[in-house]
Amino acid sequence: MEALIHDNKVFEDITYAKKLIRGREFQSCTFKKCDFSNSNFPHNKFLDCVFDGCNLSMMKFYGSTLSNVEFKNCKILGVNFSECQDFLFSVEFDSCILDYASFMGKKMVKTRFAHSSLKEVSFSNTNLNGSVFDDTNLEDAVFNRTDLTSVNFTTAYNYTMDPELNILKKASFSTQGIAGLLVKYGIKIV
Repeated sequence: MEALIHDNKVFEDITYAKKLIRGREFQSCTFKKCDFSNSNFPHNKFLDCVFDGCNLSMMKFYGSTLSNVEFKNCKILGVNFSECQDFLFSVEFDSCILDYASFMGKKMVKTRFAHSSLKEVSFSNTNLNGSVFDDTNLEDAVFNRTDLTSVNFTTAYNYTMDPELNILKKASFSTQGIAGLLVKYGIKIV
């Protein structure tokens, strides 16, 4: 069965909630104000796509390709991005709520997270080399065996991470954020 291909289309105000959509390819498509909550999108391809103002909470991307996909003003609660294909995986987030999502084991070099909430997000075993967390809330986010080489945390906040369990070479932090690196030592900073 041949995959259904959508090229350069705009999908607006469409509800995919609780639906199963498989084997489709979306090339240079824009999704505006669509509801994907609790939907299942296994083995689809999203290439050079934009999701703007969408609800993707609990969406399942098992075996799907996300390549050069931008999420703006989206609600993306509890999405397990670690189930996506590793090949060509590249995403960007601006003004999104990504709480409880997982990027476990993903290679996400130079990924941009801006003006977003990433509460309790898992970055265990993730390669975030050169990524930027701009004005991003990382409260209770998990960094464990994570490559944070050259990552910019200067405007991120509420993060804690163990420098002994992560690679922090050339990572940038603000003076206020240093406390998040020292939590395990029980040091009081005044």
